[in-house]
Amino acid sequence: MSVADLVTPLVLTYNEEPNIGRTLDSLRWANRVVVLDSGSTDQTEAIARNYANVSWLVRKFDNHRAQWEYGIRETGITTPFVLALDADMHAPDELLREIEDPFLTGNFAGGSMPFDYRYSGHALAGSLCPPQIRIFRKDSVKVDQSDHTQIFSVSGKIYQFRTRLIHDDRKSLERWVESQLRYQVLNEQTIWSNAYPPLKGFLRRVGLMPPIVGLLAYVKAGGPFYGAAAVRYAYERAVGESLLAMRVMNTRLQREQANGEKNGDHQARRP
Repeated sequence: MSVADLVTPLVLTYNEEPNIGRTLDSLRWANRVVVLDSGSTDQTEAIARNYANVSWLVRKFDNHRAQWEYGIRETGITTPFVLALDADMHAPDELLREIEDPFLTGNFAGGSMPFDYRYSGHALAGSLCPPQIRIFRKDSVKVDQSDHTQIFSVSGKIYQFRTRLIHDDRKSLERWVESQLRYQVLNEQTIWSNAYPPLKGFLRRVGLMPPIVGLLAYVKAGGPFYGAAAVRYAYERAVGESLLAMRVMNTRLQREQANGEKNGDHQARRP
């Protein structure tokens, strides 16, 4: 059987006009592509409906775990495997060939894919984003929520892909900042629940993570050898961490103020 008979791509979208065409171009091999939208108001739907293999579905977004669960279980996917993509990702031909063999010819429950980070087509040497399970047996996958996003896990053997999944988000800077402001609310909850590894949690609670992450991101991206793209990535990671740090510092200051007022009130009431 062909890849198209065994794998259905599932793409989540929300106002992805700058990205969705490139993603769907890379999925023309599929018999059916499920696009699950969260209520886009731009041209995402119009672009997606130009592709004959696209099934367009809409569900109001509540969280990433629930959205992916719905897409996997409730959209009529009948193939044994699902290729789960964000709308700013696209699969190169080399990845398709690796899915065909050795992934589909082996007894694998899922496949972990590294990322090729790009900005307007300009590739980085690397990124801080670790490989993720992005293809899996529909009946073996479990979806969990971590911070602001989902994590896929499977029961069974995992194949480690060599070919990178391309990530090239061309949405506006304003949209990115808007998303980060929402994401960091959830990330802050993870900090105060002590769900991060001890060192990472400590560095975030005391506000030291932004410069550390910015420097690591710049080096990982290729530093001066990769020009504006590496600098852009370093600032992106540092700004994301800075927004989180500002939220955490606000919470700490508010707690200190509340404790001070409580202690002052207690002292005033002592005879």
